[in-house]
Amino acid sequence: MLGAAAPFLLPQGRAWPERRVQAATPEESRRRVAPLPTAAPPAEAGEEPLLRGIFEISKRSCDVVLSARRIRWSPILPESPTGDSSVILQAQEEIIEMKDVFSVKLKRRRFVGQKKGGTTLGITLFKCLNKENNKLTDCAVHLNNLSEDHCQSWFRHLKEILNGFQNRPKSLKVFVNPSSHKREATHIYYEQVAPLFKLADIKTDVTVTEYEGHALSVLKECELQAFDGVVCVGGDGSVSEVAHGLLLKAQIDAGKDTDYITTPVRAPVPLGVIPAGTTNILAYTLYGIKHAVTAALHIVMGHIQPVDVCTFSTPSKLLRFGFSAMFGFGARTLALAEKHRWMPSSQRKDFAFIKTLADLKPEECELSFLPLQIPQEDSHENDRITTLLYLGSKDQWHKIQGHFLNVSIMAIPCLCSMAPRGLAPNTRLNNGSMALIVVQNTSRTEFIKHLKRYASVKNQFNFPFVETYTVQEVKVQPRLKSGLDAKENTYLNAASAEGNYPWNIDGDLMKEASEVHIRVHPQLINLYGVNTDDLESSQATCNCI
Repeated sequence: MLGAAAPFLLPQGRAWPERRVQAATPEESRRRVAPLPTAAPPAEAGEEPLLRGIFEISKRSCDVVLSARRIRWSPILPESPTGDSSVILQAQEEIIEMKDVFSVKLKRRRFVGQKKGGTTLGITLFKCLNKENNKLTDCAVHLNNLSEDHCQSWFRHLKEILNGFQNRPKSLKVFVNPSSHKREATHIYYEQVAPLFKLADIKTDVTVTEYEGHALSVLKECELQAFDGVVCVGGDGSVSEVAHGLLLKAQIDAGKDTDYITTPVRAPVPLGVIPAGTTNILAYTLYGIKHAVTAALHIVMGHIQPVDVCTFSTPSKLLRFGFSAMFGFGARTLALAEKHRWMPSSQRKDFAFIKTLADLKPEECELSFLPLQIPQEDSHENDRITTLLYLGSKDQWHKIQGHFLNVSIMAIPCLCSMAPRGLAPNTRLNNGSMALIVVQNTSRTEFIKHLKRYASVKNQFNFPFVETYTVQEVKVQPRLKSGLDAKENTYLNAASAEGNYPWNIDGDLMKEASEVHIRVHPQLINLYGVNTDDLESSQATCNCI
């Protein structure tokens, strides 16, 4: 705290603190203050000083300089009477990049019940701090000064700099699913996320969903131009519904026929994901960790990542926008888990996995896919030669027919606790392609070996019964079976009398008949987060196999 030392309170900090050696004259004391450099190298763009003043930081008087790019300070030390330079070396300069600051507040002392005014104490900067394991947290830096004018001047400049950062939201539409996982989404939002949004001066309009499809119905009627982004607090199913609703609203506003969409328009605002579910694939993929504060800070900081999206359609209508899907084992497991909603989430998940594995059965279907034309770089005599690699002839559909245990179509890597490297580790968030992963019929023992590989560093696809393709379109057409016994119909809840089959689309169960056509649409939506390649290795571990 600064006391009554008047020189500390000058608005522009033009006076130095009068902490004098006893019996020293004013001239002597001025010589003993460590002098500022009289000449400095030319400033880079954004480095020109905007303000300079004196604040107390960590109980030390500091010379503070603000530029558009950073704020830096160093302690003010008396010059050593003996000329010992070691004293001066202790005055290490500290720097905060302004791009890491997400809020600035005036500090005031107020009496109980006092809501406005109060004695000025200084300024507090709130900074986003990147810790280990991809985790983000916030920390506060206090700049103490008792001058109202001085602090107001600095506050205005700091706010102006922060308001200049693009992509940082000022208003958000928030959906909270109170039924996700252990019913902790509401607590996570109001205890961990909402305080950060408030600190960053972000206005929020919160909808606590009451039933499946509630968020979708709200989004269809929502005036999205009133918001800078949409946030979902929940699991993969909740996020899938909100992402679908956001993109469907974009098509409606663009006058598109929502029954048949070949070239959808982009979502008008970004989507933020606060993990509060069981698997949280999208959150792991964007942040490398399941951590609500990390997710909230990526939103607050405006970290934007364009992401590819798939459309799932029948020959007659659009079913869904989504990022990934599974047919076969992955869909059957989800269908069985949904039938046992009365069980605790973790028990339901384990039960469905073990039961589906015990009754392992292949699906007979026909897969048609259009291979992707991808660039391939070769090195020859230090020259980089770019060629085009065709995985088959251009515009030529390939067909595979047989019995498959699982079929995965994924436009994103799909990191999760069961697969720290991703369910589709060779896919990226926005490379305009999908991974088609086909697991042919094999023994239960071999299939389990394949599943266990997802939790290890070994290649989960290095099996003779697993095939992978990089594609841009896929058609899946199940072959309807006849003579299904009652037990199978009861267990699967999949091949009903109408011929419906379950699909797991982003953790959301869908039952559709006949052919499903999947297309990838490059960078159709912006998500708050970072590129998977920029993340450290995920620290998630598998505990399910």
